[in-house]
Amino acid sequence: MSPSDSVGRPTLAVVTVTYSPGEHLEHFISTLATATSEKPQVILADNGSNDGVPELVADANEHVRLLRTGGNIGYGGAINRAVAEIDPDIEFIVISNPDIRWGTDSIDILLEAAKRWPRAGAIGPMVLEPDGSTYPSARSVPGIADGAGHAIFGTIWPGNPWTQKYRQDNAAISERTVGWLSGSCLLVRRAAFDSIDGFDSRYFMYMEDVDFGDRMGKAGWHNVFVPSAEVTHAKGHAAGKHPETMLPAHHASAYRFQADRHPHWWQAPLRVALKAGLAIRCKLAVRSALRERDRACRLEHRE
Repeated sequence: MSPSDSVGRPTLAVVTVTYSPGEHLEHFISTLATATSEKPQVILADNGSNDGVPELVADANEHVRLLRTGGNIGYGGAINRAVAEIDPDIEFIVISNPDIRWGTDSIDILLEAAKRWPRAGAIGPMVLEPDGSTYPSARSVPGIADGAGHAIFGTIWPGNPWTQKYRQDNAAISERTVGWLSGSCLLVRRAAFDSIDGFDSRYFMYMEDVDFGDRMGKAGWHNVFVPSAEVTHAKGHAAGKHPETMLPAHHASAYRFQADRHPHWWQAPLRVALKAGLAIRCKLAVRSALRERDRACRLEHRE
């Protein structure tokens, strides 16, 4: 069934943020053709690509529009900029990373779910890793305790109770409401998006989807996980190349999320402890990531 109304006007648009996406963007566009029965307008919110790929893809596809944001304004800011360009009458917007490959009928399945969940503000598919394993894309909103526990022990003790609670590792794979959904791929109801003023552009990268889902829930909308729709996420094609900038951004966003939710004067010691703990963890994470990147480069050169 087409997601167009009876007059034939589209009710769907697709937005992605590009930053030198390479070959990923071409796969994004080619597999999108099998994800929905409509051929929606696609907006590439470009944050300063220098590989020429967004221009090539936009030139080759009449339904794809390149929107230059004027610089690297972050993921959430770029999404907001693109959504502002979309006709307000379009009811649904797909927000996605450019390194997504769409499963057959995946968007149409999400649109069908939207009919079953009229208070669904955001609907997310099953997100698969390139090796076919499942990425935990539907999670609970982290409180200060489970958020800190996951941050500290997540990599050295994966089975810790805080990480399991946050990632919902033991939850049944079923269509259900969750705290938040991965921003790598979302179907968003325009009315819900507008009601919370979209993404918080203070989050340059990371945690913007956690904040988005949390605010969506607080505004009375549902975040709904629909595992019958599947996409594959290459994950981290930009972030993995520059851990020295991306990891600090991740930790800064984690601090902002909790600080915003613990703003009172009497919570100041908590914020100080959180900031110090995240700073130490960030330094260790960057050091480890740089060592791993250097090791991978040496192995590649040997081959």
